[in-house]
Amino acid sequence: MGNANRPQVTAEDQHELVENLGVRQSATSERPTLAELRDAIDAETDPKFASMGEAIREDLSRKLDESLIAEELENMETQLGRLPEVREQAIPDGAMEADVLYRELIEPGWRVYNHLVDVGFFESVEANLPRFTPAHIEHTAHELIQAEPLTDPLNELGFTEHEQTVLMMNVANNNTRLSRWVPTREIPEGVEFDVSNVPPLHQRAMGGALLWINALDDHLWNKKILITEDILDDGYWDIKALLGGLYVMSQAAREIAAEEDNRELTDAQLTAALSASAAMMIVNQEEIMLDMYWITEEMRAESKAR
Repeated sequence: MGNANRPQVTAEDQHELVENLGVRQSATSERPTLAELRDAIDAETDPKFASMGEAIREDLSRKLDESLIAEELENMETQLGRLPEVREQAIPDGAMEADVLYRELIEPGWRVYNHLVDVGFFESVEANLPRFTPAHIEHTAHELIQAEPLTDPLNELGFTEHEQTVLMMNVANNNTRLSRWVPTREIPEGVEFDVSNVPPLHQRAMGGALLWINALDDHLWNKKILITEDILDDGYWDIKALLGGLYVMSQAAREIAAEEDNRELTDAQLTAALSASAAMMIVNQEEIMLDMYWITEEMRAESKAR
């Protein structure tokens, strides 16, 4: 197996991250760590973030099943631990159709997703959070960096410092990409589809992440003669990042369900967790589409007939 864990970061990406966080370049090293960024950013909380998180807690805390979400978070941890062996196998077995390989990774995610749909979680989140704007994204990144109850579990799940920085870039360095994902209520009139059939933004983010991974078994099995190690290596990170986003979204849901004495996040950090996890899943479902599904002539394995 090649270097399967290889999210690429350029010096320009690093510079953009520091700039988007409102940090002076002189305050960090050339390749700043999360700890450096945490020390350099303004720690002041936006009161609007706190009020949004408080409103979401008030609306959903008695509707969510904390024990179900906690159990599935443990199952997600198990599945993230399986990811290297899934990459090792790479292509599902199967004589007539693809065996289950990648789909198993997201079984806990589906169970959380279905519960969130059932209780109206996504509608409440969309009603209380704004669309992605540069200011909202910057405040989200600030709160996320400081929310050690969110970043510490990622470290325990095998996300390296480098990978966590890339996830931070997913949030902070994608103003244009994220701005195209608008709340359902803000989709303009006159579009060629029925807006009433469009789910809330965070549901599109989470559901899309699940569906792209869900389709990998059949896609890779059917296209195996085209698949290269480079495609699999690039896709490995996309999958890991999507699973990380699913985990953070589920963490936020458990936090909402928790009794007040058991809460780990401030209301502002809760808002950031919901926005950041959606951003991670939005960016990386677009990346997995490019890295694993749209296989160009330049990407594909060389034909044995040539």
